[in-house]
Amino acid sequence: MRGNTTFQHTNTSVLSVEAADAPIVVPSSQFDEALSGTYERLGLRAGLLEEVAGIFERRWWPDDVSYADAAALAGDQAIRAAGIDRDDIGLLIDTSVCRAHLEPSAAVDVHRQLGLSTACLNFDLANACLGFVNAMHLAATMIDSGHITHALVVDGEGSRYTQEATIDRLSREETTVANVFDEFATLTLGSGGAAMVLGRADDHPEGHRIIGGESRAGTQYNDLCIGDIDGMQTDTKALLDAGLEIADATWITARENGWDWAHADHYVLHQISQVHTQLMCKQLGIDPDLVPLSFPMRGNIGPASIPTTLARHQEHIRPGDTVILGGIGSGINTTATELRW
Repeated sequence: MRGNTTFQHTNTSVLSVEAADAPIVVPSSQFDEALSGTYERLGLRAGLLEEVAGIFERRWWPDDVSYADAAALAGDQAIRAAGIDRDDIGLLIDTSVCRAHLEPSAAVDVHRQLGLSTACLNFDLANACLGFVNAMHLAATMIDSGHITHALVVDGEGSRYTQEATIDRLSREETTVANVFDEFATLTLGSGGAAMVLGRADDHPEGHRIIGGESRAGTQYNDLCIGDIDGMQTDTKALLDAGLEIADATWITARENGWDWAHADHYVLHQISQVHTQLMCKQLGIDPDLVPLSFPMRGNIGPASIPTTLARHQEHIRPGDTVILGGIGSGINTTATELRW
C-alpha cells in the first residue's frame, strides 16, 4: 500500500539549522521536591523522571518570553547562519504546539519580529510533535516546484506554565496514583526554540540535500495523548506501544519502497525518554551509538526536539553522511526523512 506515503525531493537543501536554549535550568529533583508530599501520601518513589525517563533537567523561558519570541529568536539565528537576505524568504511556517491564543497565527508575530518581506507567505502548521518535519516536507515541495527559493521553518515551545499547573494540581489532597501517572509525561516536557532555513540545492552547493522520506498514519490511536496549555493526559504505556507499532510500519514500508536506511550514519529521533529511545532502536534495528540525545538535559521539546538535536549534533556530521530524521507525533503520525549532509 503505497498511497502517498513515499515522497522524494529533487532540488532542496538545508542551509542552516539552529536551536535557541531557554535560560532557566530546572532539574527533575525540583519536581520531586515539589511533589514529595504527594509521593509520600501515595507511597510513590521519587526519582522516576531521572531513573526511568532518563531526564535530569529541562529548561524554562522567563515569564516575559512568549512562544513566538522563542520561535523568532531561533529564526533569526538560522537566517544569520544561512547567510541569506531575509527578503529572499518566500515562506515562513511556525510549527509550535504551544500557543498563547487561537488567532491570529503565531506565524504573523514571528514574521513581524523577523522583519520578513510582505511577499513572504506565512502560516502555522500543527501536527503535535511531528509538525516541524511535516513543514520541512511542505517547504521542500514548494521549493522543488519553483514557487519559492527559500523557506524558514520555526518552532517555539514553553513547558513552564503547563508544568507549574500540573504540579499544583498533583499537590492537592484528592490526587490519586492514577492521576500522577496520567500526568507523568507532562513533567518530561522542555522549553526551547528551533529553526531551519531551506533553499534551492542548485543555488546552494554548500547545503545539505533533502532526499525524501516515508510517512504513515495510525489515527486509530488518536486518544492516547490529549493536551492543552493547562495540562496533558497520557496513557504512557499504550502510547509507547502504538508509537513503536506505527514507526515499525513506516520502516518496513520504506524498505519495500526502496529506501536503504539500515546503514545510515546518524539517526536523529524525536526525543521523548530513555525508555522510548532504547525500545525504538531495538524495534528498528538501529545502533544506539548512532542516535544523538538531547532529552537528558532538555526534555521533550515537542516539534523542536528533532531540529534542536540536529543543531546540537551537526558538528559531528561529515560531508556525505546520511542522516535520518525520525519524527513521530501523538495521534499517531510518523515521518522519516533522509538528508545527505
